[in-house]
Amino acid sequence: MATRKMRVEVFDGEGNKYTVSFEGQISREKAIRLLELVELLGGVPSSEGNVAVTQSTSNNDISKYERVRALIRKHFPLVWFSSRDVQPVYEQEYKELISLSTVGTYLARMTDKGFLVKVGSPRSLKYKLTISLPQATLKHQIL
Repeated sequence: MATRKMRVEVFDGEGNKYTVSFEGQISREKAIRLLELVELLGGVPSSEGNVAVTQSTSNNDISKYERVRALIRKHFPLVWFSSRDVQPVYEQEYKELISLSTVGTYLARMTDKGFLVKVGSPRSLKYKLTISLPQATLKHQIL
């Protein structure tokens, strides 16, 4: 496979420009890792605003689905996880029981909506947040 070049330019809401270049064997996974790096450096604002639950917001004000979604953003932003990983974190964070099947249903819905990606067999599914950049202008060029 030939050596390729990839450059990602991201402009944030304040007009700042971030440029990251990559040279070598480019795969989909490496491109995603590069975008994750850009996000970690602070070059990309959150994709859907601040969905995290604040202390002043009552747990009853948002649905369980939204709480699971916010919890994933907070506790699993860049790692693979399973429904079994989410359940105890949810119960500890919200002091409320949630069944494993409910968590699995929510994760499947989030995957269908493009919020998560999944890998594995039905008995050992792993999920991860997708990288989306709707609030930033993204230019990339593969040479």
